[in-house]
Amino acid sequence: MKPAKYSLRATFTFAIQGIIHAFKAERNMKVHIAAAAMVFIAGGLLGLTPVRWLFLALAVTLVISAELVNTAVEAVVDLVSPDEHPLARIAKDTAAGAVFITALFAVVVGIVVFYEPLRSWIESH
Repeated sequence: MKPAKYSLRATFTFAIQGIIHAFKAERNMKVHIAAAAMVFIAGGLLGLTPVRWLFLALAVTLVISAELVNTAVEAVVDLVSPDEHPLARIAKDTAAGAVFITALFAVVVGIVVFYEPLRSWIESH
């Protein structure tokens, strides 16, 4: 059976619904969003340069995207393998590992992005 064709507007709506679901259902997504908000507020207070903003936005986008993919993998694995199975565990753990790696990258980016502006702010006060 051929899948239904959806309008462009409908596809955006589905995507937004997926993001909202992940935010409501996944504790880690809430943590990532809260961390991103704090980072963006700090960036605004420190007056980051456009290039620093770009790296910050890239890191945040990667973490949120990885968390969304992780949520999707977990849902599909739960659908096809409701019982415990070693391969299901590998799929879930690997997807979670991808989130962990992107979160570590975001921490490194945060250190690099904020080091100089924060040092300058501290020295000026």
